Amino acid sequence: MALNYLWVAFFLIAFVVALIRLIFFGDTEIFKLIVDGTFESAKTGVMDIALPLAGIMTLWLGIMNIGEKAGAISFLSRIIGPFFSRIFPEVPKNHPATGHMVMNFSANLLGLDNAATPFGLKAMQSLQEINPDKETASNAQIMFLVLHTSGLTLIPLAIMAQRAILGAADPSDIFIPCMIATYVATVVGLIAVALKQKINLFNTVVISWLGGISLGIAALVFYFTNYLSKEEIQSVSKVASNVILFSIIIIFILGALRKKVNVYEAFIEGAKEGFNTCITIIPYLVGMLVAIGVLRNSGVLGYIVDGFTWCFVHMGINTDFTPALPTALIKPLSGSGAKAMMVDTMKTYGPDSFVGRLSCVFNGSADTTFYIVALYFGSVGIKRTRYAIPFGLIADLAGIIAAVLVSYLFFHK
Repeated sequence: MALNYLWVAFFLIAFVVALIRLIFFGDTEIFKLIVDGTFESAKTGVMDIALPLAGIMTLWLGIMNIGEKAGAISFLSRIIGPFFSRIFPEVPKNHPATGHMVMNFSANLLGLDNAATPFGLKAMQSLQEINPDKETASNAQIMFLVLHTSGLTLIPLAIMAQRAILGAADPSDIFIPCMIATYVATVVGLIAVALKQKINLFNTVVISWLGGISLGIAALVFYFTNYLSKEEIQSVSKVASNVILFSIIIIFILGALRKKVNVYEAFIEGAKEGFNTCITIIPYLVGMLVAIGVLRNSGVLGYIVDGFTWCFVHMGINTDFTPALPTALIKPLSGSGAKAMMVDTMKTYGPDSFVGRLSCVFNGSADTTFYIVALYFGSVGIKRTRYAIPFGLIADLAGIIAAVLVSYLFFHK
C-alpha cells in the first residue's frame, strides 16, 4: 500500500504545484512540460531501459543457469551461508537464493550495474519461491532489497569516468568518500531492518563477517591511496572489475563441463527467463518512471531544495552543500536523473568544486530505492511492500548525511 500512496501522491502534488505556477505565476508552459515529460518517461522506460535490459537479462540469466547446473551457486551458498543464515533467518540453509544474492552484491561491489540487475532479479525470484504470501514482501525480501538499495560499491568507476570526461584534475579523488558514504548507508540499512525484524546482530558470526568486511575495505583504501597513483587506481579498478566478471563466466562454463552439462542448452534454458521477466516488469517500470518525471518536471524538487536551504540558513548551518542536494533527492527516484543532475552540477560549478565533488559522492552513496522497489517486486508480482520503502529511504538518508560530512572533511576549504 505504501507504493500505492506514494505513486498517487507524486501526481497530486505535481498537479497542485503546477496549478499554483499557472494561476499565480503565469507559467503557461508548465502543464505542457509535465505532459511531454510523461510521454518521454514512458518511452525511456520501454526503449532505453526495458529493451536493453532484456538483452542483458537474457545473457546473464543464461550464464546464471550454467552456474547453477555447475554447482557454483550452491558452492557460494555454503561459503556465505553461516552469515546469511543470521541476517536471512527465513532462508533455508544452502538455498540457491543465498548464492544469487551473493552474486548480486558482488557485482554491485565492483560497480558492474549491468550484471548486478539480472543477479538481483534472480535472487528476488528465488526468495519468492519460499515466500508464503506471494503478494506480500517477506522479511527476507525486504532485507535483501534494503541492502541492495544502499548501493554498496567499492569502485565508483562510472562516476570517475564521468569526472574524467568533464576535465577533473583528479577524477578518482571521490573514490574514498564514495566508499565511506555507501558503506555507512549499507550498515545503517542492515541495522535498521535487523531491529525491525528482531534479528540478533550481536553474535560471533555476524560480528566476524562485518568486522572482516570493514577491515577489507580499509585495507583496500590504504593500498589504493598509498601505493597507487590516481591514474593507476582507475586502471586497476577497470581491469580488475572486468577480469573478475569474465572469469566468473569461464568458471561457470568449466564447472558445467566438468559435470558433463550441455552448456549451450543450459544457457538457452536460462536465457528464456530473461525476456519473460523484462516483459513482466515493463508496466511497473513505466508507472514509476512517469510518476517520478511528473514530480521532477513540476518543479517540486527545486522547491524542496529551496526549503532545505532556508531551514539550514535559519539554523545557522553552513549551506555550501545545498546546491548539490538535487542529486541526492533525485537518486532514490531515478538513477539516470541523478546522473544527469550530477553532470549538470559539475558543468555549472566545475568538477573540482566542492559542490561538484559532493554531487558525485551523493550519486555514489546509495541506489535508486523507488526504481528498485518497482523493478524487483514487480518482477515477482509483489503488491504489498510493507516497510521496504521507508527502510530503504533510511539507508539513503544515512548515505546522504555521511556524504555531506565526509565531503566537508575531504573537500571543503
